[in-house]
Amino acid sequence: MKSILTGRDALKTVVDNIAEVAGYLWQNGWAERNGGNITVNITELIDEEIRHLPAIAARKPIGVTLTALRGGYFFCKGTGKRMRDLARQPMQNGAVIRITDDCAHYEIIADNTIMPTSELPSHLMVHNRLIEQGSPYRATLHTHPTELIAMTHHRPFLEKDVLTQLLWSMIPETKAFCPLGLGIVPYTLAGSVQLANATLSQLEEYDVVMWEKHGVFAKGLDIMDAFDQVDVLSKSAKIYINGCAMGFRPEGMSVEQMSEMTRAFNLPK
Repeated sequence: MKSILTGRDALKTVVDNIAEVAGYLWQNGWAERNGGNITVNITELIDEEIRHLPAIAARKPIGVTLTALRGGYFFCKGTGKRMRDLARQPMQNGAVIRITDDCAHYEIIADNTIMPTSELPSHLMVHNRLIEQGSPYRATLHTHPTELIAMTHHRPFLEKDVLTQLLWSMIPETKAFCPLGLGIVPYTLAGSVQLANATLSQLEEYDVVMWEKHGVFAKGLDIMDAFDQVDVLSKSAKIYINGCAMGFRPEGMSVEQMSEMTRAFNLPK
């Protein structure tokens, strides 16, 4: 059977970008074993031929009804699949799913019967909210950046915007390219509805949310945009930790210097 990507250059480009980011996650050490998830809304790239494709597996319940997703299409990393394998063979380690008309189920339509990530409900809840808000964001990413996770083991960093201000102060690019900062969700069971709801709440104010002692969840215009925000935050965390390892606490940019950046680059915060 030919791939759904055959003859569809725009869709192939999106999947190629997903594979590229998956490789970066693995190379950075952020995706041990099958850690992390990627879900991208590809509905705008779906043609009539795809809309008429039959499901290749029985439909599955999402676990929640998401009315804004009716008839939507998503590329999802497969459950139990490794990012390093997704990077090499995206259509053998991920699947294209369609949301059914009842908005409570999904069905796999291509290329193989790869079951989506176990955290699919959380990702789809975010996409549902993005569509309700008329947001141009199409990608969600969950990954495990080592230095950022380490910082959540220090209780004072978990207060609102403490990490944001610290990470912004390490290097100008972090504030410029992650201008909303970093939200914090206290430790919550992975894959739970409670974690999904807490993440949704934080995403009203931030594009990147830190899950205490677990990882980050990011949304972006596309998967590269979501990755870039996590990448710049991780760079700042490395600068801070390296300074501490050398025996001093980095002083960072001053409040005045960061305010100057906000005005100069018309940043939201």
